[in-house]
This record gives sequence, structure tokens and C-alpha cells, in this order.
Amino acid sequence: MKKLTALLLGTAMVLSLAACGGSASPSESAASSSEAASSEAASTEEATSEAAAAEVTTVTPGKLTMSTNAAFPPYEMTADDGSFEGIDVEIAQAIADKLDLELQIDDMDFDAALLAAQNGKSDMVMAGVTVTDERQTVMDFSDTYANGIQVVIVPEDSDITSIDDMTGKMIGVQRGTTGDLYCSDTVENGGFGEENVTPYDNGLTAVQALMNGQVDCVVIDNAPAQEFVKANPGLKILDTEYANEEYAIGVAKGNTQLLDAINGALAELKADGTVQSIIDKYITAE
Repeated sequence: MKKLTALLLGTAMVLSLAACGGSASPSESAASSSEAASSEAASTEEATSEAAAAEVTTVTPGKLTMSTNAAFPPYEMTADDGSFEGIDVEIAQAIADKLDLELQIDDMDFDAALLAAQNGKSDMVMAGVTVTDERQTVMDFSDTYANGIQVVIVPEDSDITSIDDMTGKMIGVQRGTTGDLYCSDTVENGGFGEENVTPYDNGLTAVQALMNGQVDCVVIDNAPAQEFVKANPGLKILDTEYANEEYAIGVAKGNTQLLDAINGALAELKADGTVQSIIDKYITAE
């Protein structure tokens, strides 16, 4: 009996000690569970991000190569120190960061930039690229990330006051752009004919030709047009828009792995306001 009593007392003491020092309060348990859940979520998110980056095959392992034409402010341009800057450059960098890749930018003519992505020599092309039926036959495009408006630049004393007045005039464009495609098209399709269009390697050269009297007007996107007019007194932009378009990122046809990764990163950057903040940094509300 004494042995049984002693055993029961010993058991009670063990249980008592466990109750006093071994169990946490409800709030402590909740905090511990919350911390564990947060840690687990962070680990899962990091693992998912790393897995997504590991799944992306790029031209150069560990790098996201972007072909562009860095003469299209404010989307891409060359800074005084030789580096690249602009809307497309910053969005591309944000996408690369999301994919845990190093961004590499290759500057070239616009046509060459398109071909580089089309032929798999670059991972993607970002150069204020508009999606067209013709381009969709040779490459795939991401979701839209910005809007572009085609406008007409003319000298302040020009007799061109509307789109209709451009008929029979010499029109300067950037080679390979939608402005080039639209203006070079036949009159029946709303264009002015190739004989009335002079293509240049970039927008700046086209504007310089306008200043020199070699062309009567220049058709180009509104954002760079504003920059060119600001830098060249004596020019103005017609009030009438020539075309309204949407910009997207081009990749090689059938490269769904990379395209899905880009679209995933782009969706996150749109959702958290990053894309809009980058655009607002370069294009202020008028």
C-alpha cells in the first residue's frame, strides 16, 4: 500500500512539474505557430522562385539577354556614362530580378533587335515593340505593359495640319517600326506608299532629316516625339493621333517556357505597382 501510495505521489509530482514548466500559454503557442507558418511560407516562396528561375533556359546561362535600339527615349536610351536607361530598361531589370537572372542589354538597329529575338540570339526584345499580325507569325509576345501613340512631327510653319495633308509628302520613319509599316502601306490600306516614305536607322536620325528639310514630317511614337521636339526648337507635334498601340515583349516563336516566366514576373510587377511607377518616372502627366 505504501509502495502504491509513493508511486502515485511520484506520478502526480511529475505531472505537476510538466503542467507548470512544460506547456506554453495559448498566446505563446499562437505566436510560435504564426512564426513557423511565416517562416514556412517564406521558405516555400523562395523555393518556388528559385525553382522557376532554374526552369528558365536562356541564351546565356544565368543571364536574361535583351536586344533593343537604345535611341528611343524615354523607353531606352544611352546615359552619359554609356549605360542604358529608360522605361523598357527598368522593367526588363525588374523582370530579370524576379527570375533571379542577370540582365544583359545588346544595343542594335530596331530591325536587328527584332531578328535577334526571333532567331534566338537574344532572349527577348524590348524597344517599344508593338504587336502586329505580321510580327506574330515569326515571334510570340508577352502581355501588354504600356501604351504607345503614333504621332506626326512637323516644322512649326508646315502646311501639314492633319493626317490627310501628308498625302504626296515625304515622310520620315524609323526603319521596321509600325510607323514605317503603316506609312509604307498602299493608299488602299490607309498608307501613303513606299515611294513617299524614307526609313532611317533610328528616330533621332529621322528628326535630324526633318530639321534639314530632307523629309516633310516624321511619324514616331508620342513619348520619344515629345523628347525630340523639346530638344529641337522649331518643331511641333500635330494634335491628331496617327495610331494608338500597345507595347509587349517579343520572344522566339514557341519559347513558351520563357514567355510564361516573363508573363508571370510581369503580372507581379503590374500588381504591386512597379510597372506603373517606372512609367510615371519617365512620362509625367500632361
